[in-house]
Amino acid sequence: MNILPRMVASLLALASSLSAGTAAAQETYKLRFNHVLGPTEPFHEGFLAWAEAVKARTNGGLIIDVFHSAQLGVEEDIIEQVRQGSNVGQNTDAARLGNYVPSLAVLNGPYMQRSLDDVAKLSSSATVKQWLDELSSLQGIKVVCFDWVQGFRHFFTNEPVTNPEELAGLRIRTPPAPIWQESIRALGASPTAMAFGEMYPALQQQAIDGVELVYNNIPGGRFYEVLSHVNETEHILLTNFQVVSAQWFDSLPAEYQSALVEECSVAGRATSTRIAELEQQVKADLISRGMTVTENIDLDAFRTAADAAYEALGLAEAKAAVQAELGKAAQ
Repeated sequence: MNILPRMVASLLALASSLSAGTAAAQETYKLRFNHVLGPTEPFHEGFLAWAEAVKARTNGGLIIDVFHSAQLGVEEDIIEQVRQGSNVGQNTDAARLGNYVPSLAVLNGPYMQRSLDDVAKLSSSATVKQWLDELSSLQGIKVVCFDWVQGFRHFFTNEPVTNPEELAGLRIRTPPAPIWQESIRALGASPTAMAFGEMYPALQQQAIDGVELVYNNIPGGRFYEVLSHVNETEHILLTNFQVVSAQWFDSLPAEYQSALVEECSVAGRATSTRIAELEQQVKADLISRGMTVTENIDLDAFRTAADAAYEALGLAEAKAAVQAELGKAAQ
């Protein structure tokens, strides 16, 4: 006679178990991802593609909300939030990460890696892997991937520059990290630390004399309105790192971790290739808008001058170690 109550109890227990399992299966993780570039930049489109791929692969279990134009805050502040375990991410570079693991800054040094192939090889470098492990375990910053290359940085000014001597006395905006500052100083200019969003008004007000950026930054920031010359020094191949909190990353299910990392690399490589293809188109557009491309640049003189940056920061040995693993002779 007491079979029915037992059956009811069993059914209720089963329903409760199923409900709990469904709730666990539907748990959603969110990442708020910040970058300083505008919504028309190829990187922004690439980040949206990364978000869509991760969402599809995890059936909506991991959502990346992308914020352009530093909507969540300046880069340095976001990285500090990353270190504290927040569910935020940031597009950054080795220069800023070098504030936490100094040797990493070498990857942002002048005339370091010279091609997309060089960047791809960095992922297999034992030296680089060691630095990334230190960044995660000691500083709480997890590098998801660094397959995002914005192209070569050049000097954009209002006068032609063909050698380091002609940069003397020019105030050039550059990010506030030691490798950036020393690199621009070694190449002949006076580095001026400034946030990305402050450059246009600073140029208007002549607080700075130029910037060093990649081609694709120029139309997005409308810098062709306040600058007249492109000086193709190719001094840094700008490799970007996508970072999140190591603590937050470790909280993700393993399959979500794999999705985040693998789709980051896929989107990054596709975006880097697209940027390389677009560069000549952007260059032609800037010329049509009145900018002049300086010719006869003494690249050997710039490469020689660049060595002073590595010496000033004690990074000469780190540079040699990585270049050896890339199969390159010291440059």
